[in-house]
Amino acid sequence: MINEQRLLETFLSLVRIDSPSLQEKPVADHLVGLLRSKGYEVTLDGAGKASGGNTGNIIAKVPGTGAGEPLGFSAHMDCVMPCIGVEPVVKDGVVTSASNTVLGGDDKAGIAAILEAVDHLHDEGITHPDLYLVFTICEESGMHGAKNLDTSLVKAKELIVLDSGGPTGTVVVQAPSKAGINITFTGKAAHAGMEPEKGISAIMIAAEAIGRMKLLRIDEETVANIGHIEGGGGTNIVTERVDLTAEARSFSDDGLKKQLDHMRSCCEEAAAKFGGSVEFDAKVSYPALQVPEDSVLLERTRQACDRLGFTFDPQPCGGGSDANIFFGQGFSCINLGIGMSKVHTVDEFIKVEDIVNTAKLAAELMVR
Repeated sequence: MINEQRLLETFLSLVRIDSPSLQEKPVADHLVGLLRSKGYEVTLDGAGKASGGNTGNIIAKVPGTGAGEPLGFSAHMDCVMPCIGVEPVVKDGVVTSASNTVLGGDDKAGIAAILEAVDHLHDEGITHPDLYLVFTICEESGMHGAKNLDTSLVKAKELIVLDSGGPTGTVVVQAPSKAGINITFTGKAAHAGMEPEKGISAIMIAAEAIGRMKLLRIDEETVANIGHIEGGGGTNIVTERVDLTAEARSFSDDGLKKQLDHMRSCCEEAAAKFGGSVEFDAKVSYPALQVPEDSVLLERTRQACDRLGFTFDPQPCGGGSDANIFFGQGFSCINLGIGMSKVHTVDEFIKVEDIVNTAKLAAELMVR
């Protein structure tokens, strides 16, 4: 049986440790000490140095006690702000934050469930293959831990991420790629009252470009949005420069490329129409996650849910996670729902039952 009290104590101790993105060292030190005390081989990689943080990703090898291919489990250590001074409260089987902070169940509930699953196997003498526990930094602010993960330290082909909403049994099998977009339109300044014909309005170029674009819901796979526009000054000056920030997401890498090409063309055509210029800079933040229907890992998860009496529910998700990065790095990967609710808000909560069920499913998957 899962030790519910130990699991809860592990979770509560984790959320009390401050760990905003790029400042995860306190929680990393806590976990490294805990893992090494159990005799596991623990390594910190160079992701912190590469991303400007104060610690790297944790990669811990739990030696196998039986046959089978190695298997990896992952959750992230960082939390979104406000996450300083979290004081958890447990009432009627629900964990919340006592004050005006997030709880940090995203993703410390995932970490706690993984740790308890391993302890459970050892308590019960249940055999398992080599397990690799990957606790990443900086997921919340760009997945920089996963992007800079030293994959040579993870001797597994399959990685199970515990970092999604929904009850136990929810499995994210599709998540979009995303690109951040910065656009600068340049026209020509002139006095708007005395010689406006000598100016080129960057605002008019931007308006023309946006008017040409397909935005918001493009199709069942792709969305795009203009998030911020800035430029101009006095009404007596033809605006010379306008800056826009935008994003596009698609469940298909090809779909994302098509949308970016479309938006770029709209900008270039608008600039040409008015005689101005445009700089269009798009950077793909992460690739799409597309779990194949015939995925062996997915089928094993379905069978594990059946054995435990959980409803197996494969779902698409509109946001990305470390799972997107791991998938792009060549791992077979899924992202499990762990019951966290209202994440990224001060109303965040998680039921103790959901953390327990997540640990049960993780333990079941650890046994090949």
